[in-house]
Amino acid sequence: MSRTLTRAVVLGLLVVFASVGLVLATPGSGASPTTLGRGTLDAGDKINTDDLKLRIKHDIDVVTQTITIAPGGHTGWHSHPGPVFVTITGGAMTFYDGDDPSCTPVVYPTGTTFIDEGGGHVHIARNLGSVNLVLYA
Repeated sequence: MSRTLTRAVVLGLLVVFASVGLVLATPGSGASPTTLGRGTLDAGDKINTDDLKLRIKHDIDVVTQTITIAPGGHTGWHSHPGPVFVTITGGAMTFYDGDDPSCTPVVYPTGTTFIDEGGGHVHIARNLGSVNLVLYA
């Protein structure tokens, strides 16, 4: 095999392995999701109030889950295809953003709600407390 062809094959394999590594999430531990419902928001649907403006450009798959994470457990590093509305109903979530070079934790206690932007935003949620972390997403 020629040197040029060998280099091309090796480079191609490196690109493939690098691409695969970028799309795989790491496994979670101690996290138990339960799907409560699934539906679709149709393209063209919209909400326009003083407090919220939402316009659906393409059909969106909507999944509602409750997720329980045991003390010491975590979700694994992952991302979502779209935004996720999260409400903490028990315990506290310690959230780490994959884009934060200092890996500064953000803690969301019971009763807080936030929006994960989705779209490839990589993050991990951990339960560093002594009681179950329970959230709805």
